Amino acid sequence: MVFDISCEELASRLDDSTPIALLDVREDWELEICAIRQALHIPLSELSGRVDELAPDVPLAIICHHGVRSRHAGRFLEDRGFKEVFNVRGGIDAWALEVERDMSRYD
Repeated sequence: MVFDISCEELASRLDDSTPIALLDVREDWELEICAIRQALHIPLSELSGRVDELAPDVPLAIICHHGVRSRHAGRFLEDRGFKEVFNVRGGIDAWALEVERDMSRYD
């Protein structure tokens, strides 16, 4: 099951000692507008060929623009044995509104 994680909870986990990895599945052009520095970038279209870049035993939060692509990525990874997969609720847009308020946003 892909769990939801709020932007605030993700920010807290990225700042403390609770291990969590962050995967950004947006396209290159989207990262040119805004990105979270701790995130590994693998576009959703490339994920199936790059799964080996991720550790299945480390909790993994996945982010996209609003949360749709990241949920698809989470289901895909769960089917491949990833145990703790989290969809970042609201995506990078919510992150910009709730956590990093000076971050650029896009439609």
